[in-house]
Amino acid sequence: MRVLFMGTSNFAVPSFEKLIREKFDIVGVVTQPDRPSGRGRKLQASPIKLIAEKNKLNIFQPEKVREKSVVSQLKRLEPDVIVVIAFGQILPRAILDIPSSGCFNIHPSLLPKYRGAAPIQWALINGETETGITIMLLDEGEDTGDIILQKRSKIDPETDAILLYQQLGNLAPNLLIHVLRRSIDQLPMTQPQENSLATYAPQLTKEHGNVNWNKSAVEILNLVRGTAIWPQAHAFLRDNLHIKILSCSLMSINSGKTFPPGTIEISRNKQVIVHTARGKLILAKVQPATKNKMSAHDFVNGYRIKTGDRFISSSQKNNDL
Repeated sequence: MRVLFMGTSNFAVPSFEKLIREKFDIVGVVTQPDRPSGRGRKLQASPIKLIAEKNKLNIFQPEKVREKSVVSQLKRLEPDVIVVIAFGQILPRAILDIPSSGCFNIHPSLLPKYRGAAPIQWALINGETETGITIMLLDEGEDTGDIILQKRSKIDPETDAILLYQQLGNLAPNLLIHVLRRSIDQLPMTQPQENSLATYAPQLTKEHGNVNWNKSAVEILNLVRGTAIWPQAHAFLRDNLHIKILSCSLMSINSGKTFPPGTIEISRNKQVIVHTARGKLILAKVQPATKNKMSAHDFVNGYRIKTGDRFISSSQKNNDL
């Protein structure tokens, strides 16, 4: 089977490496162009490109995959199937029609739930306890293609976006190989998505990380988990101090003093507690602006935080300007 692989991010790496190990005939690899990254803004290749180079595979890096010259190049490869995972561009009909067995896409949600660019993040923000992987036939819509195979996966309460990204990325390879091998002799059986059940997971913006302390402790914890990759949950403390909240946990016993939402309380055993509209959070790790990540205990000591100090959300801060 001649496979054209299209992918860019780390999420695609386990499946790409599995294809290589299983000796599939990879006729080409399409990935995003090198992009400036880091403080020095040096051009950086995608992880997929680095692996493709190591394995001496044919690499394409078009700015726009829909350009006629790109489509012509891909046609000449004569792939039986195109595998698309976290590629970063929507494929035009001209490319979808190239392979004889179709374009297979791996999406990290149980479609039709969480169509869009950030399904992992929104599943966590919304407090889901289960998600999964969908392999579908691509069409011209956004994650609207017919479903080939799905696999469910539990979301543990401690799991954040970083861990769930890895969990689902590692779940995908065996499913992909199963579908590809089943497709050698015949086209896969598919099932249309139930569009009435569709939900959407748009790309996150920096504003999505704003902590609203008037929400419950559970909702804020889920925000911290869901934004762990980017933009990360954030708020302001006194003197315009911008703080990223990297990890926290629910306080199981909510007896004792109550304070307005966003207020910090330092407990007798030195736990850093933040009150919310409903419930309390125990901070574990934070990152003040321009500083390294640190434990909540070190933050309290280094910045002389005391009971009664109060967080405000970034949106509240902007409204005060």
